[in-house]
Amino acid sequence: MFTIKQPSRIIFGKNTAHEFQFPKKSLVITSPGAKSRNWFSYAGIDEKLVFDSVKPNPSMEIVEEIISLYQNLDFDYVIGIGGGSVLDVSKYVGFKLNKSKISVPTTFGSGSETTRISVLKINGKKKSFHDDGLISDISIIDSNFLTDTPHSVYRNSAIDACAQCSEAYDSKSGNIFTKFLCSKAFDCLEEGILNDSKEKLAFGSLLTGLGFGNSSTTLGHALSYPFSNEGIPHGHALAFTTTIAHKF
Repeated sequence: MFTIKQPSRIIFGKNTAHEFQFPKKSLVITSPGAKSRNWFSYAGIDEKLVFDSVKPNPSMEIVEEIISLYQNLDFDYVIGIGGGSVLDVSKYVGFKLNKSKISVPTTFGSGSETTRISVLKINGKKKSFHDDGLISDISIIDSNFLTDTPHSVYRNSAIDACAQCSEAYDSKSGNIFTKFLCSKAFDCLEEGILNDSKEKLAFGSLLTGLGFGNSSTTLGHALSYPFSNEGIPHGHALAFTTTIAHKF
């Protein structure tokens, strides 16, 4: 027997963020540069309440800062729009404030938009938090966000996704369904990388998130955290730690 946990709604495809009607009474959490990249105008997101200071490898302090600033204001949703770090923060804030959560990834590799996991630093060290309350209510996966993604970010995210699905496939916590998801994910990621297909990469990342989110990552990710704690991009660390881990 196995149980699969995922967002209540997953909306996938080009232009989906542009066509979706985002709720007006929302706190938007994102990273610096979101406005200059026109994410808000493309998605039609109301900019009344915006926190745009999330940076890579965020700490619990940033979560506490956001909660302190906005907990007494009137909003019903927390919208996270950005990479995995942004989504980890927005999900945790929504969880703690008991708000509905909408996740809109702009990079495709972390899988945060589909999992019950947030990774945050505590005292300078990465820690994974697992709770059903961290599952997004709505996830919107729109590959159009990859159009202007810097190559370094694109590559870093793709490596993360490949590491996650290969580790989760071998996970002792996995089952026949997660192995199926991870196998299909790897095929999509390979096609996306070799043929520069942004939609295949986004779909592969979606499947990866559902796969490892319902099993686990393994030694490769555990070994990568000390490097990430020192500021090395997550995908770069995984490029060698997961490769080494698969030898054992």
